[in-house]
Amino acid sequence: MDFLTTSEAADYLRIGERKLYELIAEGAVPCSKVAGKWLFPRGELDRWVLSGLMRPAGMIAGEPPPIVAGSQDDLLEWCLRQSGSGLATLAEGSANGVERLLRGEALAAAIHYHGASEDEDANVATVAAMPRLHDAVLIAFARREQGLLVPPGNPLGLASLADALAAGARIAMRQKGAGAQMLLEALLARLGATPADVNRLEPPCLTGPDLAVAIRTGAADCGLATRAAARGAGLDFVPLVWENFDLLLRQRSYFQPPFQALAAFLAGDNPTRRAAELTGYDTSQAGRVRYSM
Repeated sequence: MDFLTTSEAADYLRIGERKLYELIAEGAVPCSKVAGKWLFPRGELDRWVLSGLMRPAGMIAGEPPPIVAGSQDDLLEWCLRQSGSGLATLAEGSANGVERLLRGEALAAAIHYHGASEDEDANVATVAAMPRLHDAVLIAFARREQGLLVPPGNPLGLASLADALAAGARIAMRQKGAGAQMLLEALLARLGATPADVNRLEPPCLTGPDLAVAIRTGAADCGLATRAAARGAGLDFVPLVWENFDLLLRQRSYFQPPFQALAAFLAGDNPTRRAAELTGYDTSQAGRVRYSM
């Protein structure tokens, strides 16, 4: 990746260095501070400029790459391969996936948001509050069972998150912005606790399978992930909640061939059979429009 200094970035953007520092202070320009000096990724500057591009009426924006960013899911990855959609995955957490969608770097984002209320449909509420997604459509993929992954035999005898806190169990964490981390923080809040009350394993795990590895190798006593992740890693599972796992995309992308191929595949019986093999899924609503702006 090509990095520019402050003076080079100012010249590249054709603005003064003082104005560039104002943009830095506002958090408006992509940059990173290394050893006291600001560096600017040239590619990110290009995308930043293009994100504000004004187009004449009728001019169609470029199509995003055929990528489903966001949360990692075994059933989703299998469906993308089997459907012949040509869609690839980039697993980096729900919030980062949405950011890629907003920047035009992904066709869709796989999301599972969680709020303070157990009854809140957090995916719909979050998308509805995004002003930059005025043309969003939210497609149901599956409901997933989330819970605590524990070693075989559940040596600490955990039956709930409260048990894990009381036992001082080493809990593997996920990165900020990951749906599983949002869920953990929501569950902690319902117990009157915060992440500061957790005996945390650091650094955070980037995916559910990574978290499963941390538990299987003994680095952590438990962690929050799906029943399917527990089964795939040979771990025991303590069920906690069911969640909505949805695909967020722009309306124009919904009608493009890649997503239509996936939608047609979801309408068949194969995803349901595979979900039963993986365990912890309800695909009865797969492909349904859950929200549209």
